[in-house]
Amino acid sequence: MNQLKRILASLLAVSMLAFASGCGGSSSAPASSAPASSEAPAQSQSAEPAPAPSEVSSASPERPSDSTGSAWFGASSDPFPAIAAEDLKIGVIHITDPAEGSGYTYTHDQGIVGMQENLGLKPEQIIRKNNVNDQDASAIETAILECIEEGCQLIFATSWGYMDTCEAIAEEYPEVIISHGTGYKSNGANFNNYFGRIYQARYLTGIAAGLKTKTNKIGYVAAQNNENSEVTGGCDAFAMGVYSVNPDAEVYVKVTGSWFDPEGEKQAAEALIAEGCDVIGQHCDTPNPQLAAEEKGVWGVGYNSDMSKDAPKAVLTSTVWDWSAYYTAAVQRVISGEWNGQNYFGGMADGLVAYSPLSDLCEEGTAEAIDAAQQKIMSGEWDVFTGPIEDNQGNVVCAEGEKLDDATITGGINWYFKNVTVK
Repeated sequence: MNQLKRILASLLAVSMLAFASGCGGSSSAPASSAPASSEAPAQSQSAEPAPAPSEVSSASPERPSDSTGSAWFGASSDPFPAIAAEDLKIGVIHITDPAEGSGYTYTHDQGIVGMQENLGLKPEQIIRKNNVNDQDASAIETAILECIEEGCQLIFATSWGYMDTCEAIAEEYPEVIISHGTGYKSNGANFNNYFGRIYQARYLTGIAAGLKTKTNKIGYVAAQNNENSEVTGGCDAFAMGVYSVNPDAEVYVKVTGSWFDPEGEKQAAEALIAEGCDVIGQHCDTPNPQLAAEEKGVWGVGYNSDMSKDAPKAVLTSTVWDWSAYYTAAVQRVISGEWNGQNYFGGMADGLVAYSPLSDLCEEGTAEAIDAAQQKIMSGEWDVFTGPIEDNQGNVVCAEGEKLDDATITGGINWYFKNVTVK
């Protein structure tokens, strides 16, 4: 394997300097193909070597200090040489198949399709590796090395579990840019991470749930327990949105222990409904909790993509990502010679996170309540994790007048808000 890697590295270096654009035929079709469009203007690439990674700790990076600053942050290297749009090849590593038409992988791939449209890239410039298990280091390595062998200069790895393998391969191939979604490691040069302020949109969809419930019991299917700040912080934001309009409502959480568990996600939702929950929220990959809600005659709030198409008789709204905001910005940086290894943490102001259109199932006044909260967030006068905040053990975790910083939001929320009960 090491000999193969050395051969691949040599071939890639030659191909990049020569702007090689040939590609193998193993790429899979996107969930929806981007229409043909004119290519972006060609940019010349210098023959300078790629900058060496800076001495950056791989611990959780410091995020921007507040929700109104630049989405790009952190240590950086000298910019990489520009790569002309027509010479660029992009690899995408997916945990499942975009053809599922809903949920996590579908949403990421729609972002790739949007980027392709925005920048005028051809379908053959995108190399997809689908169904790559993020718990199988060998499968991850194989997928990434195949992308490199096929000439990809930029690779997006979309699942948390890809992180350590991405880090190792980035060190071995400093001329290849590897951008990892949802993780925290980076090297300030050819390996960065990207995520967003999804908690902002979760708070808003929590408002819809809090106004709709009749039993004052709202369920939440969570992929991970409170050791994971991403999931726990999102749950808390949703619960805080509920509390803001309905202090009497409780949020019941059931943890599946897996990012992708179609059957487990449905079973968790059914168990919550049996507890009396009449609105089902989620932080997991499939629309199955929403399907369970529809089957049982209750309501739901989807995640990742607009799940009203999956369960139109149940879904009030969905907490959604528009990953094209990041993918377009990142690829444009590579094309224009501005890529410098910074990390990315975007929010509503960047168009990265949002909520889907409210359905007719929502209670009267929902749109007005959400709009008022959204305006406060967008103006910068207030953000979700502004004190006072009390956890479900009676502890004050953020004092009045204070606000949790981004490092805490992304790595230090291991508590549940005061109206949350774990089932």
